[in-house]
Amino acid sequence: MRGATLSLAGRTILDDAAARLAPGEVLGLIGPNGAGKSTLLRVMAGMQRPDAGGAVLDGRDLAAAAAGWRARHLSFLPQEDVAPPPMRVEDLVALGRLPHRAHPERARDREAIARALRETDLLDLRARPGSMLSGGERARMRLARALAVEAAYLLADEPVAALDPAHALNVMASFRRLAAGGTGVAVVLHDLALAARFCDRVMLMQAGRVVADGVPQDVLTDMAMQAVYGVAVRRIGQAVIPWSLTE
Repeated sequence: MRGATLSLAGRTILDDAAARLAPGEVLGLIGPNGAGKSTLLRVMAGMQRPDAGGAVLDGRDLAAAAAGWRARHLSFLPQEDVAPPPMRVEDLVALGRLPHRAHPERARDREAIARALRETDLLDLRARPGSMLSGGERARMRLARALAVEAAYLLADEPVAALDPAHALNVMASFRRLAAGGTGVAVVLHDLALAARFCDRVMLMQAGRVVADGVPQDVLTDMAMQAVYGVAVRRIGQAVIPWSLTE
């Protein structure tokens, strides 16, 4: 993605933002609320056409590419939590295989669904109606549906926001396993400790601009945390923990 600029209702959402995502890496998008992280992710997915600039995958303008082609190459997990219909969890996760319906491989589909359920710790809930899940279970089910696509790239908007610590760690570990297999993963995070521990690279955003891009230890500096978040941090090993407000 290069030179992405977008204004809505007279407000600048993205300001000449650039991003890249390579196969086999976990990219963390971090920054305060309203920094433009979710919009940047939608532009990267080809779901939001900017006023200028844009995103390209394999030489194709993603915003202009056919929806089916995008859905097979990019799996997008939105932040919004919409109440699921009273379908079985397994059937809702199976919707992730719809982009491949032109090339049906039933055994492969079943294996992909089972892997996604296993990765998200939902095998025991596979027969439960999705409408009966808790908020955290719904978040894991939506992630399972995105994983079931088995696309080359996974773009996830705050996938761990509703999860308890154990499941948040499991999800980030799943992203690392995906990356080890060659998948490119971009994830919006507010937890700086998770970003420092699991991401190969982080992009720090502020007011629609990418203000830093690099390995976590180079981006999550005391100066950057104070300037962008207005907080002082403490460090425990590789973890970066917001500790107090700064003036």
